[in-house]
Amino acid sequence: MTGVLAGKRVLVIGASAGIGQAFAERAVREDAQVVLVARRADKLAETVSRAGGGTAIVGDVSAEGDPAKVVAQASEELGSLDLVYFAVGYATLGSLLDTTAKQWREVFETNVLGLHETLRAAVPVMAPNAIAAVISSEIVSHPRPGLATYSSSKAAVEDALRLWQIEHPEVRFSCLSVGATQPTEFGSNFDPEVLGEMMGKWTHRGLSQERFMDTQEVAHFCAVVYGAALSLPSLNIEYISLRSPSPVVGTTA
Repeated sequence: MTGVLAGKRVLVIGASAGIGQAFAERAVREDAQVVLVARRADKLAETVSRAGGGTAIVGDVSAEGDPAKVVAQASEELGSLDLVYFAVGYATLGSLLDTTAKQWREVFETNVLGLHETLRAAVPVMAPNAIAAVISSEIVSHPRPGLATYSSSKAAVEDALRLWQIEHPEVRFSCLSVGATQPTEFGSNFDPEVLGEMMGKWTHRGLSQERFMDTQEVAHFCAVVYGAALSLPSLNIEYISLRSPSPVVGTTA
């Protein structure tokens, strides 16, 4: 199928699972030129096969030198980049008293420094009025017990994007705040017992919705919106918030 992303040169970081994977597959099917980046070679190969195209590059944004390496390879493959879609999100789960400095470092190295190093490499090779679209989370404005490292890292991401926009107005930086979405691998490393405890707290505080958003629908939305924006260079979508319209658990609509 040909869509609004047809012919666009797209780099997707975090393309092996969740929203990043769904967006990469849709971009390929819309006849965009797509480079897919993730840590897991096997998952990337599966994604490329299912999408029917795209170029896979294995890289870890938290590894020193990897962001610059993968952006350089993507630029060699595509030339200037029209859209950089950063869908990486790593989280730990636990109370603040149980959260170690090592866990804080791991989350920030991936979500914050990984993005920073990616943008440092990508901005110089992005086309005029290109878009850097970065996934954040609704928990920046709706904090949840147990996810302090994640929400803090995404708050830092959102602030950094505002500063990137000030320093580099030749590129459009867009923050996409996303609520609970399925299917995804987010939280696949969480301890089930701790997760059960935290979910009880989230429900008690009205932080859990009855239904999640669908991953494919979120990816479809992003393709439509960012594809259209690329053809309208005088417009910037600085901030988008996506949440399920369903009521919180225990209430009625």
